[in-house]
Amino acid sequence: MKLYVAFLASLILLQVVFFKGYDCKAVQFIFGDSLSDVGNNNFLSKSLAKANLPWYGIDMDSGLPNGRFSNGRTVADIVGDKMGLPRPPAFMDQSLTEDVILDSGVNYASGGGGILNETGSLFIQRICFYKQIELFQGTQELIRAKLGDTAAEKFFQDAVYVVALGSNDFINNYLMPIIYNDASTYNDKTFVQYLMRTFRDQLTLLHGLGARKVMVFGLGPMGCIPLQRVLSSSGECQDRTNKLAQSFNQQAGKLVADLSNSLPNATYHFGDAYDVVNEVISNPSKNGFSNADSPCCSFGKIRPALTCIPVSSLCKDRSKYVFWDEYHPSDAANELIANELLKKLPFLTQASSPAMPPSSSR
Repeated sequence: MKLYVAFLASLILLQVVFFKGYDCKAVQFIFGDSLSDVGNNNFLSKSLAKANLPWYGIDMDSGLPNGRFSNGRTVADIVGDKMGLPRPPAFMDQSLTEDVILDSGVNYASGGGGILNETGSLFIQRICFYKQIELFQGTQELIRAKLGDTAAEKFFQDAVYVVALGSNDFINNYLMPIIYNDASTYNDKTFVQYLMRTFRDQLTLLHGLGARKVMVFGLGPMGCIPLQRVLSSSGECQDRTNKLAQSFNQQAGKLVADLSNSLPNATYHFGDAYDVVNEVISNPSKNGFSNADSPCCSFGKIRPALTCIPVSSLCKDRSKYVFWDEYHPSDAANELIANELLKKLPFLTQASSPAMPPSSSR
């Protein structure tokens, strides 16, 4: 009997120590599009939206492509680094296990994905927000099976959640009337309203699944990405596209504030870096950049090349370019955006010392 009691006491002690370790460590769960994708699309065999070719990833680690649509880090990478949080691996990564999830969280972001299910269908395969949430539900089942309901609930409620999408719903949906029907169904105002209704349902669903600390990132000046400029007759930023981004940010900010006030124990915050990015694009030299209207990685005068490919040429100094390719910011621009978001998201004040940016001279 004494041996049984001793064994039982030891078992209880091990459980306390085991769960205490996880109680002390917060991780991230990231939902988004190509601005946050860290390799999920590389595992989608039919996807046309992949960052699996040189020169993507040239300024990270080995310099090889890693699934990020940039020369370096994503905004979510940098924000997490400065919070002292581990970088979550791609959900589709074959090495993902329950222990990896408990140590690092998961990134579900997918290039081409959007708030709406129909967004990005021209890329054949991508993971929309609703599907990402469905994958998160599957993740929860795995962790509950490992930890039990009580410990798993605490683990997910202690986690930090990043939601960063919406640009594809405009660039690769509403503003492509030849391919998508939404342009003929809605006008600019009603389309944003449609997005907000869907977004409300999705963020509420996340809360029901245990998300309590949620960062929602706003949109930048989409009309100024190189692709939008090169498709315009003047080569200037497209004003209508930028106004759509501003309208999205205004409505999403109100939505996030409303949910934070109405959902139990919710700490939802909206991070809007539109103004600071717009300032950099308007005055690049003032902000340490030399180019804010064309991609660092390009195929000479043939534009838009849409993606960076091995035969593309690179700019001389990647740290001086706001844009890496036709769609996506460079690592240097992402650093600037992340710093702005850190100022605006209150629960990020626990940040550790800033992470060092990668080299841009390989």
